Amino acid sequence: MQTASPSAGVPVPRLRLPPLHAVFQPIVAFGSGEVLGYEALVRGPADSPLAMPDTLFRLAGNEEETVEIELQAARIALSTCVARGLGGKLFLNFSTMALRHLLADGGHAMAALAANTIAPERVVIEVTEQTPIEDAERFGQAMAVLQELGMQYALDDFGTGHANLDRLLHLAPHYIKLDKSLVRGIGTCSRRLEVVRTVLAMVDALGGTVIAEGIEDAGELAVLRDLGVPFGQGYYLGRPDSLPVVEVAPQVRQALVSSQIAVFPQAVRSARPGVLAGQLLRPGPTVGPATSNNELLALFHAHPQLHAVAVVGDDRQPLAIINRHYFIDRFAVPFHRELYGRKACIAMANPAPLCFDKGASIEEMAQALSGEDQRPLADGFIVTEGGRYAGLGTGADLIRAVTEIRMEAARYANPLTFLPGNMPLNRHIDRLLEAGAEFHACYVDLNHFKPYNDQYGYWKGDEMLKGAAAILAQACDPARDFLGHVGGDDFLVLYQSRDWEERARTAIARFNRAAREMYAEADLAAGGIRGEDRAGRTVFFPTVTMAAGAVRVRPWGPEGIAGLRRLGSSHIGAAAAAAKREAKKATSGFVVIDLRELARSGRLSA
Repeated sequence: MQTASPSAGVPVPRLRLPPLHAVFQPIVAFGSGEVLGYEALVRGPADSPLAMPDTLFRLAGNEEETVEIELQAARIALSTCVARGLGGKLFLNFSTMALRHLLADGGHAMAALAANTIAPERVVIEVTEQTPIEDAERFGQAMAVLQELGMQYALDDFGTGHANLDRLLHLAPHYIKLDKSLVRGIGTCSRRLEVVRTVLAMVDALGGTVIAEGIEDAGELAVLRDLGVPFGQGYYLGRPDSLPVVEVAPQVRQALVSSQIAVFPQAVRSARPGVLAGQLLRPGPTVGPATSNNELLALFHAHPQLHAVAVVGDDRQPLAIINRHYFIDRFAVPFHRELYGRKACIAMANPAPLCFDKGASIEEMAQALSGEDQRPLADGFIVTEGGRYAGLGTGADLIRAVTEIRMEAARYANPLTFLPGNMPLNRHIDRLLEAGAEFHACYVDLNHFKPYNDQYGYWKGDEMLKGAAAILAQACDPARDFLGHVGGDDFLVLYQSRDWEERARTAIARFNRAAREMYAEADLAAGGIRGEDRAGRTVFFPTVTMAAGAVRVRPWGPEGIAGLRRLGSSHIGAAAAAAKREAKKATSGFVVIDLRELARSGRLSA
């Protein structure tokens, strides 16, 4: 049997393990297309029940054996990395349980683990979510030993399980790995997009770097790239392998360098009112300043979902707040219960809790939590009514509410067709111009729609508009083309598809056929209807048809992309409107104008 020095901080191995081997999955930098490094993953014997790590770790009967498997996996990963000549960083997975062993006594065991293999600055320790952290603040202090050893660390699976805000705030990791549940389908889910956007801003403010996990197709990659995510991994970028790729596939590199931008999914507008503190309130018991630590411990055990407890005075005015994890971790220290169990709990409380009246707005709460002191995000806050305790709120609930408010702000949609309106259209145009992307802004208008609406009524008119929206939507590639409803019978399509012209002409032909079917037989036989023009005169109006004027937008001249970036959505809108006016005069109902020709003629203006 092998033995280990007690000073090494590593348990004595007792478990007989099957042959293990390591596979490596690349982590790619979106900006350059280069491989940042690899995540090492342990595997058991191929074609056996122990091939995958979940079943492998079930061999462990206790904490010591679990740590032994993790250490053996890390040793194999390090030696294999050297043998394969893999460059870049090496991401090694460890549970918090194993890290407590490895970082004890100044981290000698961790230093010994990587000694004589690869340079410490290439090692990134991934903190997995297998076990919770009772005291994230104390664990964060222990993780600082890694930096002293020259290593970095990452928080794995952020957004699920134990990988929560408390860990993020106190561990201050170098890398945050977004869980695949947030990445999967982000190209079609506005909620996921807005959550990731919020996480990016939060991590950036804390000085970390985001890695998106689970990328499985080009659409997800394009959205994440355009959101500003710097790194990613997933089957689309490279599968785990004992001989991993050292360069990404050509289609991946093409997706990363493409000037085309992703079309962000748009949420449907709702009439949801502003969130107030009272809506985030969670009822909870309170304690007095003289309540003993033993009594408070019993209270936490009786309420397992209680994240904190407010300390209130005789008049129910809040005095302090006690965080559950902080309290239980302190209480778990040897002899702490015997020494302090009967003492007053106020000594372990945060004496400066954040308090909000039930009527406080989400903006007020978010501003109060945006300061340098991030402890309230872990502790939560107290909700009051008339200065007296009413309940508690959590930092997670507040972040979620802020995210949803941001989503509401992005939901400027037409109430009839639910298509994005002017604000989302303008934002997308600005993104296209900033990226220097070549695109076609196609302004679509319905000829003679007003007389039809007057004659047949708004209900039939609305049906025609919804039909036009559906036909235009079918003429778009949702990953490349952005369709918006400017208002009335005006639409704007921002095409990046190569076959955009065929799509536009097909949409015109389909609509013109469908519109004729919405007339009465007599009017259809007459070729149209009689109605009043804008001057009040009775005139004949042909059947409704679709007109589309497109403006080709692309870099030109010595300034190239820089010239486009000086333009704005108002310039493109004005140019597209000019193209539409020409299209309404054309027999085909379709006209294409080049933006540079408008610029040369002096007709390009906002």
